[in-house]
Amino acid sequence: MQTKTRQTLAALTLLTGALLAPSMATAGEKPGVVIQMSEADPAKWNLALNNANNLVTAMGGAHEVDVEIVAFGPGLSMLREDSPVSERLGVALSDGVKLAACGNTMKKMKVTDGDLYLGVTVVQAGVKEIVDRQRAGWSYVRP
Repeated sequence: MQTKTRQTLAALTLLTGALLAPSMATAGEKPGVVIQMSEADPAKWNLALNNANNLVTAMGGAHEVDVEIVAFGPGLSMLREDSPVSERLGVALSDGVKLAACGNTMKKMKVTDGDLYLGVTVVQAGVKEIVDRQRAGWSYVRP
């Protein structure tokens, strides 16, 4: 088996195990995973987008799991309309993956809502979004 495939399967197994943990969600709530992206590396973004897609698929669809990719710092640039992974962003959104941009980083980088890929949401602070999700019982992943 190729190394990349093994790594993807290992990551998916780890994520699925974390999602199925009894403390993850109470009855009636679906599990959630928040993925931190603070780098502008297209290869890492493709890995994160692969992880998000594989997780949604393995869990039975977006109606079974919440997945959110939160971008801040240099990672914000990859949520722009003209980023190298913009096509993949559209696929992720259509698969039910939420994409969130850090409002603080946007201000510092002078990025407007209009610069972002259509469908990306803006949160006040990316780090706060991640902390809030973890407090709510979501699993945390950083590819």
